Amino acid sequence: MCRGRRKFLAASIALLFIPALTWLYLSAGNFQVKPLPLSPLEAQSSTPVGGAGERQALELRVRAVEEENRALRRELNQPPRSPPARLPNSSHRGNQSRTHSEEGTGDNEGQKAAAAGNSSDCVQQPAVDKCETIHVAIVCAGYNASRDVVTLVKSVLFHRRNPLHFHFITDSIAQQILASLFHTWMVPAVRVDFYDADELKSEVSWIPNKHYSGIYGLMKLVLTKTLPSDLQRVIVLDTDITFATDIAELWAVFHKFKGQQVLGLVENQSDWYLGNLWKNHRPWPALGRGFNTGVILLLLDRLRKLRWEQMWRLTAERELMSMLSTSLADQDIFNAVIKQNPFLVHQLPCFWNVQLSDHTRSEKCYKDVSDLKVIHWNSPKKLRVKNKHVEFFRNLYLTFLEYDGNLLRRELFGCPMSGLGQGGLQKTLSELDEDDPCYEFRRERFTVHRTHLYFLHYEYEPSPDHTDVTLVAQLSMDRLQMLEAICKHWEGPISLALYLSDAEAQQFLRYAQGSEVLMSRGNVGYHIVYKEGQFYPVNLLRNVAMQQVNTPYMFLSDIDFLPMYGLYEYLRKSVVQLDMANTKKALVVPAFETLRYRLSYPKSKAELLSQLDMGTLFTFRYHVWTKGHAPTNFAKWRTATTPYRVQWEADFEPYVMVRRDSPEYDRRFVGFGWNKVAHIMELDAQEYEFVVLPNAYMIHMPHAPSFDITKFRSNKQYRVCLKTLKEEFQQNMSRRYGFAALKYMTAENNS
Repeated sequence: MCRGRRKFLAASIALLFIPALTWLYLSAGNFQVKPLPLSPLEAQSSTPVGGAGERQALELRVRAVEEENRALRRELNQPPRSPPARLPNSSHRGNQSRTHSEEGTGDNEGQKAAAAGNSSDCVQQPAVDKCETIHVAIVCAGYNASRDVVTLVKSVLFHRRNPLHFHFITDSIAQQILASLFHTWMVPAVRVDFYDADELKSEVSWIPNKHYSGIYGLMKLVLTKTLPSDLQRVIVLDTDITFATDIAELWAVFHKFKGQQVLGLVENQSDWYLGNLWKNHRPWPALGRGFNTGVILLLLDRLRKLRWEQMWRLTAERELMSMLSTSLADQDIFNAVIKQNPFLVHQLPCFWNVQLSDHTRSEKCYKDVSDLKVIHWNSPKKLRVKNKHVEFFRNLYLTFLEYDGNLLRRELFGCPMSGLGQGGLQKTLSELDEDDPCYEFRRERFTVHRTHLYFLHYEYEPSPDHTDVTLVAQLSMDRLQMLEAICKHWEGPISLALYLSDAEAQQFLRYAQGSEVLMSRGNVGYHIVYKEGQFYPVNLLRNVAMQQVNTPYMFLSDIDFLPMYGLYEYLRKSVVQLDMANTKKALVVPAFETLRYRLSYPKSKAELLSQLDMGTLFTFRYHVWTKGHAPTNFAKWRTATTPYRVQWEADFEPYVMVRRDSPEYDRRFVGFGWNKVAHIMELDAQEYEFVVLPNAYMIHMPHAPSFDITKFRSNKQYRVCLKTLKEEFQQNMSRRYGFAALKYMTAENNS
């Protein structure tokens, strides 16, 4: 009974003198570091009993009740709000949620942050200036990582309200891909810088690493040395992260760092560092459960003063004497350093890194949709990971995966234009006459289409004889079925530009990864040009594919043509035979077509001529556009045994092999009409010699009419604008090539 009275008296005194008790508690500051639980219930269950522990428990409980009451008052003061139905559309406006415990390491305001940590939006605005730039560092290497990081970037851009500066540590492959992507994405108030990962390899290559990320998984250790010396703070992210809130909320956490805290990290949510996953499991040393490095807040200026480079190197060298290698790359070394220096860490609430690997405690980080901040697919199995709510997380990820990136080009209200803005483009477009009936055609010429080069893995080894040829073509989703057939007919390198939406790009990815034929070919470059505008930008697509050719020569084809078997080797031999390296030649491959969906493809010229005589095959466009290929002189080709020269004529549009340095296609021609004609005319103006190959051929396969040819046939204004563009192109040719270009205008008038 007496003990009960003492407890009641202590509780009364504590409630009457909360400020004094709080001051005493903060002054006493017990900085012993322990792995704290993830939920308030676990926190209560682990409270020490007896003596000083009992008093501490009472103080913690009083403070917790006080914060719960404050949170309740804030919630009651808010107008009624309907719960968000689905992310991401609901989450970026507010993330109000129940209280979570923030696990603090050397941070005695952990419980206070716990009560408010998940209440962004109206409850608590981030302490970030409106136009303050947020810096984000990401290590990204290779084709697959370059594709994966786009989803992360989309999720950040979707929620952000501040300027962003991305710092990418990349290999040469990822830099080429991401530089092109951001250059064509043109997102206002976004700046991108690249740092050569190959130059950093020597810094970490001495560390044996078993993690699937390889040597690039260690490069977060050297960010203090890599990033600009005047950069004070940065958020470091893995590529398999998805944001469900404004990144400014995370940036604001820097203001909570105290003392010598320089690292913001979330506790590891698996049992890995506890060492009990299997018999003889021996992880690197860590503080309790350790910390996950998928999301890191780095105070770079303080880290440099603490001589971070020396700190982690000495720790790694010491531990490697017994551990021999890292299992979780940089994460092992970060944790070993923290084990020795726990004061370095400001522990973040676990909703800033909800880890979805198998057997994690991630479910303790959220109770509702609005609890989510950052989702981390930190398992080699990624979306196939086992988790009770994985279907919801997968849908959230897929939402950003297929989200139209063009919609993220919105400007930030009230912030000056900077970074990859569209100022120059807008100025150019403003000079166009919007009352011009052909305005949309003219506008298309200046539209910058977001482009993702090398969407899939690509491998190419240059041939030593310098005769290699790349097949160049472009396509949209409705021609996807031609890819396997072309790969079977052409064994050489291929460069393809695909005109797709974000959602279609994912459909293509699934199609390609499910095709044994396509996956067996490493020398096919797939370049995604994302849809924008109302016309099919055929010549832009051709130019994109041409720009990525890595061979000395290219065969300019179309996706609905099947080249003859052996054409690749035949063209390579023709390079030597016709001295292509030292002369300006365009080698013409005669084009034929069939109206049959099932065709026994001719294995030889003799077999083709037989089918031609029987009416199974026709010369290309024989029935509708004879002029396009008439100069090829099919009658002569039937009996020819050696290459022969032909002259340019009006409307000539053969399929040719040329050197890689040949002129590009004119972008003013979109959709249907004159796109190849203009290119052949320019080749002729530059004095290319057209030579027909006697034993080469290609066959056009039947398909449904494209949307653009339907518009051309049904829309008179379309045809009028095409005629106008032709005339303007011919005038440009006259200005560029002078007297020699007069024949093109004369030929057009006579045709």
